[in-house]
Amino acid sequence: MHQIRYFLAVARTLNFTRAAEECGVAQPSLTRAIQTLEGELGGELFKRERGLTHLTDLGVKMRPLVQQCFDSAVAAKSLASALGSGAVTPLKLALSSSTNIAILLPQLIELSRNFAGMELKFFRGAAPDLADHLKKGAADLGVAGPLKGEWERFDRWPLFIETVVLAVSENHRLANRERIAMQELQGERIIRRPHCESLEDVEALLSARGLADLQRHEATSDIDVAGLVSANVGVALVPASADLPGGVRRLGIDDANLAREVCVYAVAGRPRSPIASMLLKMLRAADWSAYGA
Repeated sequence: MHQIRYFLAVARTLNFTRAAEECGVAQPSLTRAIQTLEGELGGELFKRERGLTHLTDLGVKMRPLVQQCFDSAVAAKSLASALGSGAVTPLKLALSSSTNIAILLPQLIELSRNFAGMELKFFRGAAPDLADHLKKGAADLGVAGPLKGEWERFDRWPLFIETVVLAVSENHRLANRERIAMQELQGERIIRRPHCESLEDVEALLSARGLADLQRHEATSDIDVAGLVSANVGVALVPASADLPGGVRRLGIDDANLAREVCVYAVAGRPRSPIASMLLKMLRAADWSAYGA
């Protein structure tokens, strides 16, 4: 770990003397550690030129891997310290407005048992707002459907693929059905959900089925969508995992072929807190078959 720390300091400063000062060691000790690391890796990591020290090709390729090792070690130490002290551990999550928090509850409950000081901070927003929240470092992880125009620095881990279903009131004319065809929506009022990542796909489906002229309501939160559907003032095309009250039915759609991929997002290369790293591992290892493929 000393070799790794010294390597990263030299890679950042491109100056052996300054790196040694930052690390609090004598320059010969730092130089010997770098040479030992070079011997283990089988090649030079730096070209030492007067006033122009720079990374070799091997050094450039090794730097992100070495940084990952260092970050993992720091995270492990922080995790051990946090577990030992019971210190407050914030967990900042960003959820898209169309993501049901219930899908995360098993993992969050398990974390709360292991991190006595866990403090959850949730952000809700449409996909562009969620992406911006992650970019600014205001959230450790984000959970959402597909993000349009995805940022190149996002890491993305798919969790499951879920279908889109039709939500109707238990008093609706179709409420006793299990599945319908799109043409059966003729004459219905559709509740438009502009906050959903699948909005463009839904509108394209309606247009392709000759239903673009259906009357529209609009609601910018799934709580309001559920209220309107429950009151039987309209129907809505929603993800199968949507949070709906007991008085609302979910109907499959035979000819829709519409689905979305729910993923965990994070910013590549940005250090994550131990608790965020733990949650990411739990989400990736979870059984999501109850929600979709």
